[in-house]
Amino acid sequence: MKDEFKFSKDLSKEFEFLTSKSSGPGGQSVNTSDSKVELRFSVFESQILTQEEKETIFIKLYHHINNDGILSVVSQTERSQLQNKEIAIEKFYQWLELALKPVKSRKKTRVSRASKEKRLEDKQIQSQKKQDRQKPDA
Repeated sequence: MKDEFKFSKDLSKEFEFLTSKSSGPGGQSVNTSDSKVELRFSVFESQILTQEEKETIFIKLYHHINNDGILSVVSQTERSQLQNKEIAIEKFYQWLELALKPVKSRKKTRVSRASKEKRLEDKQIQSQKKQDRQKPDA
């Protein structure tokens, strides 16, 4: 049973969407709609996130955050603006779940006695092979 971390806060009130012509499907022709969707979320101006969550998001997703503290998620895979919007929202929440997932503490382990003995025995065998390859002293 895995411990699944699920982000539970609804941040949709703080989303800002920008649309533009997509370079992907449905974006090349003159008679197309603006199908590319960019979801923008201001991390530090959020009223819903705690200060610790904001700092964690900034540290872990810094390469998606610009100098103004805005997290940007772009989707242009579909021809439909609505589908791209849904994909961008889904991707945004996946990123937040990954960023805010608690880090598992590492359990210290020791090398077993049997594995130590096996390693030393293998070293002895390898050493003997190399000894056997040498020319005898005359």
